[in-house]
Amino acid sequence: MVTISPKLPGENNKEFAYRIIKDSIMSLELEPGQAISEIELAAALQISRTPIREVLGKLREEHLVEVIPQVGTYISKIKPQLIKEASFMRYTLEKEILKLSCEQFPKANLFDLKKNLALQEDLIGCKGKEREFHKLDKEFHRIIFEGKKNENIWTAIMRISTHYNRIRLLSEMQHNFDEPIAQHAKIIEILETKDCDAVEEIVRQHIVEPMKHWDDLFKEGSPYIKYFEMVDQNPVFL
Repeated sequence: MVTISPKLPGENNKEFAYRIIKDSIMSLELEPGQAISEIELAAALQISRTPIREVLGKLREEHLVEVIPQVGTYISKIKPQLIKEASFMRYTLEKEILKLSCEQFPKANLFDLKKNLALQEDLIGCKGKEREFHKLDKEFHRIIFEGKKNENIWTAIMRISTHYNRIRLLSEMQHNFDEPIAQHAKIIEILETKDCDAVEEIVRQHIVEPMKHWDDLFKEGSPYIKYFEMVDQNPVFL
């Protein structure tokens, strides 16, 4: 049902359950629309139902879990409107943080970006490594925000991006990730050369262009169409 990793040092049962369950949702191990049970989750994690119930309440606030009275609890289907809002927020804020970073960016953070990029490049040509790349990708962008002491802004982006990041992972499972890795290398080059004029184009390529492929996930015959809340039967993400 979920992949259980060991507790982290100092992690209590609620924190442990939140990390494991949310990671399972974001990695699509718990699929959108899937029914889940407090009893089964508590048994899998070998903890009581109380922290499970509290965690599910928190995940409900994050639009990742839905409770239907007298029916059951389900992993939220992916909602196109939340994808649109998150992509707009990320596009707008990443442009600005990169422009600021072109003016001045700490060498330590630049070094961390290069280390992260090297790990991404190790995944090129490897099958089934989308989840590993996805984690490195998020860390790469977090390092940029950290470099300008705006980690809380990145946290806010991640909070609203739960549906956006799930569709990104689905898309990455359909296409290789060579192109975003090359774009990450370009971002590092832009920061090193302080080429502020190149920021808007690289952000467009990195955030807007991939969305053109997302409507394919809704086409008839797509194995993922059941993952989406189809309020609009023909969603357009651009």
